[in-house]
Amino acid sequence: MSQKLSFSKMNGAGNDFVVFDNRELKRNLSTEQIAFLCHRQFGVGADGLLAVEPDSQGADFRMRYYNADGGEAEMCGNGARCFARYVRPLKSSSASQVSFRTQAGLIEAEFHGGEISVQLTAPQQLKLNDSVVLKDRTLIVHSLNTGVPHAVVFVEDLEQTPIVEWGRELRYHAHFSPKGTNVNFVQLLGKNQIRVRTYERGVEGETLACGTGVTASAILAHLVHGVEKPVRVKVQSGDWLGVSFEKSGEDFANVKLQGPAVIVFQGEIEI
Repeated sequence: MSQKLSFSKMNGAGNDFVVFDNRELKRNLSTEQIAFLCHRQFGVGADGLLAVEPDSQGADFRMRYYNADGGEAEMCGNGARCFARYVRPLKSSSASQVSFRTQAGLIEAEFHGGEISVQLTAPQQLKLNDSVVLKDRTLIVHSLNTGVPHAVVFVEDLEQTPIVEWGRELRYHAHFSPKGTNVNFVQLLGKNQIRVRTYERGVEGETLACGTGVTASAILAHLVHGVEKPVRVKVQSGDWLGVSFEKSGEDFANVKLQGPAVIVFQGEIEI
């Protein structure tokens, strides 16, 4: 039996999401329903879906994130900023910050006019300079989990890089089994600037931006190429995001991602 779902369509630097309020836990969407909502021809169209739920451990809210294929993922950086924008009036329209729990841990967000910064969980599983053999070449790949796993490849020219071809091959490569990885291709622009294009797991294609991918790319650009922090990152949408962090030995702290998050429109759809 069909039912109506009220939602907001949101955008964070070109990464777009369907967002809905499920604080009363009355909605239990299936994988097929989520994939339908995210479908760009038959549904609303989005890179993923965000559900607002209550948190039982002291945070203001709980964020559930689902990729466009309907599968649940641990976290999403641009999604976290959109989530924060959406839940702010649910806490207080004048709130300067909100907190919410994800599968990757507790996220804290702060509001800076038209932009939002989210303090991410500490990155893990750093690996540098792995040689990964593709069908026709070997790539030097660096890896970091910034809430979800990311592989990073530095290239000379992003416009000449086959993002989808290499991205898909790395995403499913045995080196990253069994869960696979997101794949970021990074071009150095200046002493504290990089450009990033991302092949996203779950979307199974290139997206206009990926917040956790931008964060992983910025940290690895600092470690591998000495890019100065805070790092400014240009994404495929043309927007710029900011990444700041502290490093002590092998550990990272105060990792923050800052950028825009807007409500594009609100609507109602039968599912």
